[in-house]
Amino acid sequence: MKTSTLLVTLLSLRSLVSGAPFSPSGGENWEPYYHPISDFDFQSINLALNQEWIELDLFHHGLAKFSVEEFEAVGLNAEDRFLIQFMADQEAGHAELLTNILGEGAAKQCTYQYPFETVREFVDFCQKLTRFGESGVYGFLEHLNSRDAAQLLLQSITTEARQQMIFRQFEGLFPMPVWFEAAITQSMAWTLLAPYIVSCPAENPRIKWQNFPALNINNNPDATGYFNNSVVGNDTTPAITHNRTVPLSYPGREVFFTWELPGKTVGYNNSYTTNTTAGDPKYVAWISQLNTTFTDLININGQSGMTYQPGGTVFGDSTAPIVNGTMFVAITDSNLPITPSNVSLLNPHIVAGPALYQSG
Repeated sequence: MKTSTLLVTLLSLRSLVSGAPFSPSGGENWEPYYHPISDFDFQSINLALNQEWIELDLFHHGLAKFSVEEFEAVGLNAEDRFLIQFMADQEAGHAELLTNILGEGAAKQCTYQYPFETVREFVDFCQKLTRFGESGVYGFLEHLNSRDAAQLLLQSITTEARQQMIFRQFEGLFPMPVWFEAAITQSMAWTLLAPYIVSCPAENPRIKWQNFPALNINNNPDATGYFNNSVVGNDTTPAITHNRTVPLSYPGREVFFTWELPGKTVGYNNSYTTNTTAGDPKYVAWISQLNTTFTDLININGQSGMTYQPGGTVFGDSTAPIVNGTMFVAITDSNLPITPSNVSLLNPHIVAGPALYQSG
């Protein structure tokens, strides 16, 4: 056999053994272990499980609280109600998955309280709760030590992203008004979740994340108004999509805030206390898409102040506005640089919040 022929044969055999060219170098390959391998993992996934439990209860509660006539009066028919029921079934599956990941120490379902009295308010609360549930996982997913558990969690949270869009459609909002979904930290998500949990089983593990003082947006845009008039740009009936002639918010809009001081008891059984390590309030952080944008907090008077909604676009001219959709704002003492992978650097600087801002 000629040397050149032998060399070609050996190279061909090597390609077969290595899988080339179908297996580029790099990546990870190990025996999967679908459980926490650090306390960070356990606490992050347990927070996500508490989120799944409240969503399961919330969807069932809304279906039970309101009559068929009340749903149909705002354009939600039997098929829409079945979809909400199916989303509850999804949450049961998500809760089972995360319980299996965590094992015997996993949190069990609690009792809850909700801030709505109408169907439209129920739908609005659902799209907001799923917003911070989804963003709260994006904030820690890539930091988990257990990459295998992260894979499973990713496959559940992408379902929740679809739920959030559906509730926006039920509310007559544009279904997906951003190019990217924002990420927030566990402490931000826990701050938003804790006020709705009344009591939990004694054996539930304590949640170790921080509770920041509550932030209220005094003139938060309201998307719950129902207009069934077939006028393009003004109709807010449930639909695949709607555009608004008059937007819910706009750059330069005055936004007024009040916030609480630290030290208030919150969460289930009033067993948590709000806390902040920040200095004096100076800025408003707008967490949306890939950006954390800061504006000056002005007219500060005790625990109140105002700012102006920022403009700006994600990548510059002719790209998406940064501020849109259901997004997050917080009062801070600093305007330090923040990127999606290190948003936790903002935690020590939060005076109050976050709160959900209904910008679009």
